[in-house]
Amino acid sequence: MGRAEERRARKKGARRAKRAAKAGGIRRFFTWKWLLGYVLGLCLLFIGGFFVLYLMVSVPPANAAAKAEANIYKYSDGTIMAKTGQVNRESVPLSKIPKPVQHTFVAAENKDFYSDSGVSFTGTVRGLINTALGRGKQGGSTITQQYVKNYYLSQEQTVSRKLKELVISLKVDQQKSKDYILAGYINTSYYGRGAYGIQAAARAYYNKDVEDLSVAQGAYLASVLQAPSQYDWSAAGPNGKRLVKARWNYVLDNMVEKGWLSASERKGMKFDVPVDPRPIPGAEGQAGYAIEAAKKELVKAGVSEDELLAGGWTITLNIDRKKQQALEKAVSTQLTGKLDPKERKVDGYAQVGAVSVDPETGGVVAMYGGAGSTEHWVDNATRADYQPASTFKPLILASALENGSTTQDGTPITASTVYDGTSRRPVKGSEVGFAPPNEDNKSYGPISVQKAMNNSVNSVFAQMAVDVGLEKVKSTAIDLGMDEDAGGFDVRPAMSLGVMGASPYQMAGVYATLDNHGKKVTPAFVKSAEKGDERAELPDPTNGQAISRGAADSVTSVLTGVVDDGTGQAVRQQGQAVAGKTGTSDDNKSAWFSGYTPDLVTSVGMFGEGEKGKQVSLKGTAGGGRVNGGDFPARIWAAYTEAALNGAGASKFDLDTDMGAAVKPSTPPSSEDTSESPSASPSASESASESPSASPSASASDSESPPASSSASPSDDTSPSPPDPSGSASDDPPGLLRRQQQQQP
Repeated sequence: MGRAEERRARKKGARRAKRAAKAGGIRRFFTWKWLLGYVLGLCLLFIGGFFVLYLMVSVPPANAAAKAEANIYKYSDGTIMAKTGQVNRESVPLSKIPKPVQHTFVAAENKDFYSDSGVSFTGTVRGLINTALGRGKQGGSTITQQYVKNYYLSQEQTVSRKLKELVISLKVDQQKSKDYILAGYINTSYYGRGAYGIQAAARAYYNKDVEDLSVAQGAYLASVLQAPSQYDWSAAGPNGKRLVKARWNYVLDNMVEKGWLSASERKGMKFDVPVDPRPIPGAEGQAGYAIEAAKKELVKAGVSEDELLAGGWTITLNIDRKKQQALEKAVSTQLTGKLDPKERKVDGYAQVGAVSVDPETGGVVAMYGGAGSTEHWVDNATRADYQPASTFKPLILASALENGSTTQDGTPITASTVYDGTSRRPVKGSEVGFAPPNEDNKSYGPISVQKAMNNSVNSVFAQMAVDVGLEKVKSTAIDLGMDEDAGGFDVRPAMSLGVMGASPYQMAGVYATLDNHGKKVTPAFVKSAEKGDERAELPDPTNGQAISRGAADSVTSVLTGVVDDGTGQAVRQQGQAVAGKTGTSDDNKSAWFSGYTPDLVTSVGMFGEGEKGKQVSLKGTAGGGRVNGGDFPARIWAAYTEAALNGAGASKFDLDTDMGAAVKPSTPPSSEDTSESPSASPSASESASESPSASPSASASDSESPPASSSASPSDDTSPSPPDPSGSASDDPPGLLRRQQQQQP
């Protein structure tokens, strides 16, 4: 090599060295060979770690959940209300479960159960990631993994528990047969209605033994495992029923796919609706209703049903022991003690529900759900299938005040605003014809909003609802606490008559929000729930402003007039400020009084429930005539409130309003009585028109005159139970109106 070539070679090597130096020494560690080595090293590390974990973790004995502890329920003062923990479980051998029914569970949860290794690695990894990121219970567990979780482990959502579940599932799959695992899974799972295991579930949902279950019934039980509360047909809403039927179809389609069910059998299969729930042993009396309400509240707050049924919880309710006793006594002395079902059939139809709330804390301090949870399964305090009737009228006024609404001629709506109270007066500005009658077809002529509320004048509030805007009225009602999905809660003029479904629980929340100066109150049954170091996170019952204080306080002012000189006079108490509203639905199927003092809010509903839950008239209850909101409900309310506030001293409302207490109208209402004579007046349940042609289609009446007033009695209709979609509702005339009627020639 010549000198020139040698020099060129040295320069070339120098340039390569210079480029390598610029690139940095760290790059030599990230060649493809190094990266491959890193991946292989990590895999070996993971395999080694898993191998160590596999050796260290053994199959444990059955966990505490498999032997369920008791839950302790306490009153707000710490005294024990009840102890629950008797698990409704009866294990059965797989041989007793029909093979097709066994297949429904495999088709629902794990189609490849018979051929898999007992675990789903992809599902477990997904679950580990979701748990680590705090996304809750997500993943794809096999039947084996679910059985291991139920029987050997706890329900906690942690990475360590999921890793143990993976290892134990592999070992169980190796040590036990698939039939053994399937039997364990079916017998330990929770199906709702307090039923653990398929035998208890078969009795709870279909009132039969497991060996008598059909494939369709088995498919439902397999479906309900995914969400026991949501998918229980008796308690499910429209969405829950839709979801469980979709799940049911999914199960059967999977069975066809796997060859466990023929396509022809599948095609002819119909959904078998479960029987109504029966009482759970040990949940007697009012405590049973309170316990069930508390469970639902805790589940909604994020505590799983499995965790609750595993036991070990100390649950303190907001229920005040003395107030609870006072409410039960009031119902007994004012109504149930006067009933004689053997003498009068209608007495056996009378149901009462009540909820009492502390407006400052939102706590439910007392509730009455019916004759007892083991005698009457449906909780009347939380059922929402009856119309609230005229107890809805204050919400229309609240919406008017909140939205600064005006009448058709531009006059601001206040307590003193004058409306036309003529019965059957067509509502102006409505897209559909609507002309509701007042009670007894009574016409008032010009009448103030205050007097219209006192007398519960349908024609005034039907017009006011349209003046405000029906969408705005519904929006305000929902903000105050009513259920947007309630049956019959359609945006139409008849809404003004309270034709949607509602519960005493909901109405207590609505009126508590008014009492709490517009700050939203969502009644809460549970004060606290603890299990060892674990404490349930509960939402704040009083959170956010639903409507302005001025609007809420103005409605309260108006509602004091209902008590002082209106349909609610039965609840007047010496020196005690009281606001409230009566309501009686069309055909006397429900009667209400919802009212409050500054310190206590209570809603009392009375419902006519016939055979198979059919809504029937309350007329004739306790040997009287028509049952009005100002009758039994108001008497129960008054007796309870007086006892509950005993020793507290009289209190006054602190109102931020310029309306004054029950302000008188600027223009005196006409004293002319244009109502027809009793003999010529239509039935109180006669239809009001609500159609484009104004043809009669929406019945509405105001039927809260004294029980003895036979001329005002509604027709004795015994139509089915859902809230009447046609828009029928009614309410009471005040004592003043009765005196005017008596003075007529």
